[in-house]
Amino acid sequence: MSVPSPAVSTRRGEPTEKSGLKKIVAASMVGTVVEWYEFFLYATAASLVFGAFFFPNAGSQLDGIIAAFLTYAVGFIARPLGGIVFGQIGDKLGRKHTLQVTIILVGVATFLMGCLPGFDSIGYWAPALLVILRFIQGFAVGGEWGGAVLLVAEHSPNKSRGFWSSWPQAAVPVGNLLATLVLLTTSWILPEDQFMSWGWRIAFWLSAVIVVIGYYIRTHVSEAPIFLEARAQVEAEKAISYGVGEVVRKYPRGVLSAMGLRFAENILYYIIVSFSIVYLVTVHQYDTSQLLLALLIAHVVHFLVIPQVGRLSDRFGRKPVYLAGAILGATWAFFAFPMFDTLNPVLIVAAITIGLCFHALMYAGQPAIMAEMFPTRMRYSGVSLGYQVTSILAGSLAPIIATALLQRFESWVPVAIYLIIACAITAVAVITLKETRGASLFEVDAEDARKHGLEPVTVPTEK
Repeated sequence: MSVPSPAVSTRRGEPTEKSGLKKIVAASMVGTVVEWYEFFLYATAASLVFGAFFFPNAGSQLDGIIAAFLTYAVGFIARPLGGIVFGQIGDKLGRKHTLQVTIILVGVATFLMGCLPGFDSIGYWAPALLVILRFIQGFAVGGEWGGAVLLVAEHSPNKSRGFWSSWPQAAVPVGNLLATLVLLTTSWILPEDQFMSWGWRIAFWLSAVIVVIGYYIRTHVSEAPIFLEARAQVEAEKAISYGVGEVVRKYPRGVLSAMGLRFAENILYYIIVSFSIVYLVTVHQYDTSQLLLALLIAHVVHFLVIPQVGRLSDRFGRKPVYLAGAILGATWAFFAFPMFDTLNPVLIVAAITIGLCFHALMYAGQPAIMAEMFPTRMRYSGVSLGYQVTSILAGSLAPIIATALLQRFESWVPVAIYLIIACAITAVAVITLKETRGASLFEVDAEDARKHGLEPVTVPTEK
C-alpha cells in the first residue's frame, strides 16, 4: 500500500496540514526566487550596463537606456505566450511539471546572457542574441507565476489563503534583493571600468548554481487534491474543456478583472525599481553603489511586508486592502521625486521603501483573488493570461514611457500623472470586483459545474 505524501491532505476537502503546507510554500518560494532573481537581474543591468555595452551608438545616455529597456520589454512580450503554453500544460498535466521546466529554461537563458560579447566585438549580433535570450527568459517566467502561486493557493485553508499564497509573492523581492546584492558587491569590489566590461557577468553566471538547487526542491512537491480531482473529472468526462480557449469563452470578465487588478501594481513596481535608477543616475549622477544599497534595503522591507498584507486581506477582505494600494500608489510620485531631488540617502531609501509598501497592498493579495476567480479546470490558464498579458501593457512599457516622458519634458510631473491614470484604472477594477475572502475553491468548481451543465461537484466542509 502506498504511503500518502505528507505535503498533501489524505482526506478530500481537508486543508493541508501546516507542516506540509510550509513545505509547499518553501518549494514554491525557492523556485520563484531563482526565476525572479534572473528576471530582475536583467532589469538592473539594463539600467546600469546594457545601454553602453550593447547600444553604444544610440546617441545620448537616455537613448541607450531606452534601447536597453526595449530589449527588456521583449521579455514581457514573451510572458503571455509562456503563460498560455504553460497554462495549458499546467491545467492538463499539473502545476509541478511546468514549474520544473520553467526553472531550467530561465536558468539556461540567463547563464548564456552572461557569456554574450558586446557590440564592439560582434556588432549587431550582440543585441540580436540578447533579444533572443530575453525572449526565452520571458517565455519561461510567463509560465512560472501561475504555477507557483496556485501550488500554494490550492493547498491553503479557505480562511488563510491570502496569507499563505502571498509567500510566493514575497519571493519576488527576495529574487530582486539577491540580484541587487550581487551587482552591488561586484560594483564595490571592482573598479567601474572592470565592472562595466566584465564584472556584471558574474551575477548572470551565478544563476547556474541556484537553478540546480531550485529544480531539486521542486521535484519534492505534490499536486493539491482539488487539482487531482478536477483532472480526473476532465479525463472522465471527455466533453469538459480546459485551458486558455475555454477560460476566454467562459470567463472573459474574470480575465479582464485580473488584467485591471494587475495594471497599476505592475506599472508602480517598475517605476520604483527601474525608472528610479534612471532618474537618479541621469538627472543627478547619483552614485551607483549607493543607489543599489538603497534598493537592497527597500527589498528587505518589501519582503517582510507582503505576508502581513496577505494576512490583512484574510481579515478585512481582498477589496479594501487592494483599493488602499491603488489610492496610495497614485500619490507616491508626488512626494517620492522631491525626496529623490534632495539627494539625501535616507530620504531616497524612504521614498523607495514607501513605494514598495504601497505596492505590497496590491501585490500580496493577487494570488488569492485570482485563484478565487476561476474554476480548477482552467485556473492556471486564467490567472496566467490575466497576469501576463497585462505585463505587456504595464510593466514592459512603464520604464520606457517614464524615461521618454523625462526626456521630453525634463520633469517628473508627467510620470506622476501617468501613475495616477494607471491607479484609477485599477481602482475601478477593484470596485467592480466581487469580494471573495474565505471562498471555497470547491464551491467555485461547484458553481462552474452548475453554470455549464457539468457533473455536480460536492463541496466538502473545511475543518
